Amino acid sequence: MAPEIQHDRRKRILVVDDHPDNIELLQASLEAQGYVVESAEDGQEALDCIYRTPPDLVLLDVMMPKMNGLEVARRIKNDPALPFIPIILQTALDSTEDMVQGLDSGADDYIIKPLNFRELQARVKSLLRIKMLQNDLTQRERQLSEANSRLLATARTDELTQLDNRRYLQERLHDMWRYSDRLHEPLSLVMCDIDRFKPVNDRYGHQAGDVVLKQFATLLKSAARDIDRVGRYGGEEFLLLLPGTVLDAAVTFAERVRSEVEQHTFTFNGKTMHRTMSCGVAAGPHPRIANEEALIKAADEALYVAKESGRNRVVRFDSREFNEHIATVKVYEEESDIL
Repeated sequence: MAPEIQHDRRKRILVVDDHPDNIELLQASLEAQGYVVESAEDGQEALDCIYRTPPDLVLLDVMMPKMNGLEVARRIKNDPALPFIPIILQTALDSTEDMVQGLDSGADDYIIKPLNFRELQARVKSLLRIKMLQNDLTQRERQLSEANSRLLATARTDELTQLDNRRYLQERLHDMWRYSDRLHEPLSLVMCDIDRFKPVNDRYGHQAGDVVLKQFATLLKSAARDIDRVGRYGGEEFLLLLPGTVLDAAVTFAERVRSEVEQHTFTFNGKTMHRTMSCGVAAGPHPRIANEEALIKAADEALYVAKESGRNRVVRFDSREFNEHIATVKVYEEESDIL
């Protein structure tokens, strides 16, 4: 649940005036209304106070030495690091041009000297109410943005491993393929699978299997670059997208990860075990790969060959081993159709 927005804090007002008598008079009037009042006697001192601890409102004299009130207002309003701070200009200049100039500087309101304190109190109260509404809106927008970010992350993330899920992997592959195809940049895929994973669930239970999957996911994530995408494609099958990577480099990468997994000790509930992985690697551009679907299919078929030919190995989709195995499967399928 979102935290409640608190409005019961006493509001802080910064009074800026180069005449101490004016400050004393304003301070007495505002404190009588329950405000906490701070003061500054020139523009730079006012900015120092604001940057140190932003007040809820600034009551700013226009005519001051060194830096006048218009310049102070401009600096406050032009600084995105500061929150919304209402500014009331107090001025003896009552022409329309002077008022427009004051509002153009960023001031939110103005009051003419000599001050009518009932009018001043009404203007202060009105602007503080606006600031309260602005603060509410800012906080609600922040909460909404955070909630949307969490929802987006949930939609893109595999709950168990915290890697990309299959849907998001496919979206990213689509984008990477378009970029690769347009600029003729290489794009490699590594489809990998934990060997003999089913016995882990059968012997030790699904909780142990989940632990193995999470540790395996960590190994993959730590081996990948920041620009790579690593995700769970389904069950114990994972997919890595390697943009800007040629096929030979992708095979080398997959071999390195395979070796790390083979040497890794998986632990759960005081027990230990070892597992291996099989990988299928494919890359484009390549004459046999016309689109992203063909790229996925090539990596998946290479993984199938790796599993069928002994496991714990990396097979590239255009290797002699791959071609011979696929040809054998096709002959078998054709003979089965005839029978």
